[in-house]
Amino acid sequence: MPVPPSLLALPAEVGDRMDHTPQSAYAHLRDTRPAWFSSPTGEGAVGIMRWPMTEGQVLHRDEERVVLEDPVVLPDGQHARRLRLLAARPEPPVAVLPLLDGDVVLVDRFRHAVRTWQWEVLRCPGVEDLSAAENAAGLLQDQLGTTASEVIGLGQVHPAPSILAEAVLLYAARIGAVGDLAHRAGIRRSRTVAFAEAEQMALTGQITDAVTITTLFRARQAGLCEESPAA
Repeated sequence: MPVPPSLLALPAEVGDRMDHTPQSAYAHLRDTRPAWFSSPTGEGAVGIMRWPMTEGQVLHRDEERVVLEDPVVLPDGQHARRLRLLAARPEPPVAVLPLLDGDVVLVDRFRHAVRTWQWEVLRCPGVEDLSAAENAAGLLQDQLGTTASEVIGLGQVHPAPSILAEAVLLYAARIGAVGDLAHRAGIRRSRTVAFAEAEQMALTGQITDAVTITTLFRARQAGLCEESPAA
């Protein structure tokens, strides 16, 4: 079945597909970013259909995000369409849990998608030509106005694998003070709490950000806190 035409315009950087239709932009990404369209083997995997059977669409693309509509084959053989959000940059985003004298520093940040304030660890997209650990250190300077005496890797997490096709690299960092906050990034204040209190905030729903909750858990498992686990 042909894909209905889209009225959404696309920027020129989709490549040499001069018509710049959502379908041709999708085909260009299939050719240039094959890892985005791999289909793992195994029962229950959702496959991506290919031209000439059908074609997907690039619904939106900017400096930060690419939104794809994939034509897929479900495990029961039915055909469907699924949306995916991908990072336009190859550098992975990072999240940092600041540790101040054994306590946890959280920031109160406005998030547009949920239209509310969220208590979170620090987070930002990856920066070109810097390692993930360097990005983590730079994030502390940019958003918390401080530097790290030690940066500790805590692995990675997929925040929303049902739609978001990126992993966030997690770090903890020991700092000596909190400086000027990045109000331009939607941060209105910070809060320094005991590690156990931060965990309690997650248990009671004061913290609902999945990346923050995962980072707290990983830091606890890595022995980066001195208190006993929250009851």
